[in-house]
Amino acid sequence: MRTKKEISEIKKLFLEHFEKPTTELKFKSPYELIVCVMLSAQCTDKRVNLITPSLFTEFPDIFALSNANLASLKILIGSCSFFNNKAKNLIKMAKAVVENFNGEIPLNEKDLMSLAGVGQKTAHVVLIEWCGANFMAVDTHVFRVSHRLGLSTAKTPELTEADLTKIFKTDLNYLHQAMVLFGRYICKAIKPKCEECFLYEVCDSKDKILRK
Repeated sequence: MRTKKEISEIKKLFLEHFEKPTTELKFKSPYELIVCVMLSAQCTDKRVNLITPSLFTEFPDIFALSNANLASLKILIGSCSFFNNKAKNLIKMAKAVVENFNGEIPLNEKDLMSLAGVGQKTAHVVLIEWCGANFMAVDTHVFRVSHRLGLSTAKTPELTEADLTKIFKTDLNYLHQAMVLFGRYICKAIKPKCEECFLYEVCDSKDKILRK
């Protein structure tokens, strides 16, 4: 594991290179945000942004979504991975919000996680992006980056999140999104762009490509 000095330097570099970053998902309300985040599981933000304009035209609010026809919803999100389960969970989520929260998306971790299809990561992303909450969320990019940088050796996203929360403590919302973008565009799973990486000098990953 990294020393406190090394962790502080990595944190500083992330915050310097990604100034208050935000998600690439496009949304205008907590309702649109939670739908986008649910759709984004194992699917690219780019794909989600292609799907949602027609989706939100057809179902402009939580009440409309709660009354959605399952088959119609599946057609609208059909190009999204796991669209069958996501369609079912979106309707269940919407019904629960209408019935239990007066049609308002709850903005706390416990209530969000009570909704169908909303796990810890989804709840945290909603709170990070809408509320600026000091939470970490671990997707495939954050998981890869944190392990390549020696910030965690945990085997699961949940335990990795706990490690990152413990070592970084503050600015977790910005660090989460910085690590997402870093993993998406620089520290990629295949052929990472090590030649342009601002963390090159502090990286000891076996996947590191040495500069010429």
